[in-house]
Amino acid sequence: MGNKKQTNTPQGAVIKNILRYIKPYWLTVLATILFAAITVGLTLYVPILIGQAVDCIIGPGQVDFTGILRVMQIIALAVLLTSVFQWLMNRCNNHIAYHVVRDIRDKAFSKLTILPLSYLDQRQTGEVVSRIVADVDQFSEGLLMGFTQLFTGIATILGTLGFMVSLHGGITLVVVLITPVSLLVASYIARKTYSMFKLQSEARGEITSLIDEMVGNQKVVQAFSYEKKAEARFDVINDRLSRYSLRAIFFSSITNPATRFVNGLVYAGVGITGALIAANGGITVGVLSSFLSYANQYTKPFNEISGVVTELQNALACFARVFELIEQPAEVPDAPNAKVLSKADGSVDLEHVYFSYTPGQRLIEDLNLSVKPGQRVAIVGPTGCGKSTLINLLMRFYDVDQGEIRVNGIPIKKMTRESLRNNYGMVLQETWLRSGTIRENIAYGYPNATEEQVIEAAKAVHAHSFIRRLPQGYDTIVSEDGGNLSQGQKQLLCIARVMLSLPPMLILDEATSSIDTRTEQRVQQAFAKMMEGRTSFIVAHRLSTIQEADVILVMKDGNIIEQGTHQQLLEKKGFYHQLYQSQFAH
Repeated sequence: MGNKKQTNTPQGAVIKNILRYIKPYWLTVLATILFAAITVGLTLYVPILIGQAVDCIIGPGQVDFTGILRVMQIIALAVLLTSVFQWLMNRCNNHIAYHVVRDIRDKAFSKLTILPLSYLDQRQTGEVVSRIVADVDQFSEGLLMGFTQLFTGIATILGTLGFMVSLHGGITLVVVLITPVSLLVASYIARKTYSMFKLQSEARGEITSLIDEMVGNQKVVQAFSYEKKAEARFDVINDRLSRYSLRAIFFSSITNPATRFVNGLVYAGVGITGALIAANGGITVGVLSSFLSYANQYTKPFNEISGVVTELQNALACFARVFELIEQPAEVPDAPNAKVLSKADGSVDLEHVYFSYTPGQRLIEDLNLSVKPGQRVAIVGPTGCGKSTLINLLMRFYDVDQGEIRVNGIPIKKMTRESLRNNYGMVLQETWLRSGTIRENIAYGYPNATEEQVIEAAKAVHAHSFIRRLPQGYDTIVSEDGGNLSQGQKQLLCIARVMLSLPPMLILDEATSSIDTRTEQRVQQAFAKMMEGRTSFIVAHRLSTIQEADVILVMKDGNIIEQGTHQQLLEKKGFYHQLYQSQFAH
């Protein structure tokens, strides 16, 4: 279980960063505002035309049909133009929203590729995936609604006030005096909903993470009869998500009825005030009807904006989680003058190396090691002694706390990570295959390899025979993480991947743990051939696989406690001798 990180980015900072992503599309934003203003202007012009049409009806038998027809033609043209400009506005809105979301996803995924492993080690995979997929989707919906309704809503409010002032200032004053009540209600509820939607978004990330964990490890779940416990864990998180969602929706849902109540007050105020003024001859009946239409037009955006505010609060909460990922400190970049390691000679030196994953918890202390070019170095020891940690340091997945690691006599901190890692070939106990063909997986590190080279690498690790029996041979599609292959077959493909690129240094971390004994013997022969002239680090639990190593390092509690050949270590009758006896004694 990864550490759960709370997202506490202030709402103002979130909005500021959203605007930063919108800034490249400022021309489209201006176009949206322009089209919104024209749409609203034409929409608000229609009530004046309707008022004029009403005034054309003077009394029984005294109807100005010519005037009404002329007004109706203008209304038809206004409605047509409104539709055109509204369509253009929506096109602009979609362009902004989806391009901004694309940019955010690109930025988030790019950051994911340069984050230090420590960040990913501390978090559940599903929770990180939820930020980039689900949270960005939620943000997209809120942003699109914000652009579509927020712009038009604000423009409608301002435009309506302008038209009402032009008709009668006194009635407009009644509207303006009642308006702050609606704004106060909406702002209070907005503050409440943001915190609730933030909790909802975090709970959604947890539930995504749990589902990812269960689906990805279903065999283990069923093998250990963990289904009931998994359901119980799911129910706890689901109940929490339900509570947060209910509270968020409750607070957001009372916005609409509250603003509608205020809207009713506005309409009643306009109706009563306008009727009194009309009765005294201050305005015509047509102007009063226009005013009543404007009262509806004016209050409608407040209802829409209240809905938009709800969606925007959700969108802001989701963006805050994505932003927290994007703003994570990246892996320490290569030094400005970092050297490119073209081809390592195979010499590796560790001097006074100290390292721990968590400050205060000691792991590797004052580790010293000198590996000569072409040496086969085996690393053995009990679980948790630091074997895999040493590999992480050699590959510079983590940087040492103190001390120095050198390759070719050059400190690895003074060379580019890419060039360092290109000089290592790595086969791990945990296999990983991408969704694609068998050929693409073998050529993952050497995409320009020819068909013959791919087949040769597969033959070298004795994978060619089982690949040939697959439905489409080397063109067979493997599912995500090779789900349609056995563990042993996946491991053979991972070994073939390294066999194809043949870098000057090799790291084999329990590389044959999932292969049957007969195939393992053949693969060991291929490894022996592959390791000729190459510096090799072999992490092993089965001591039978490392007896031919040039030097064996015995690790315990982060330190090398014994060092020598297989025979020398047996003769010492120390810790290695105990490990060997525990595996082979009868």
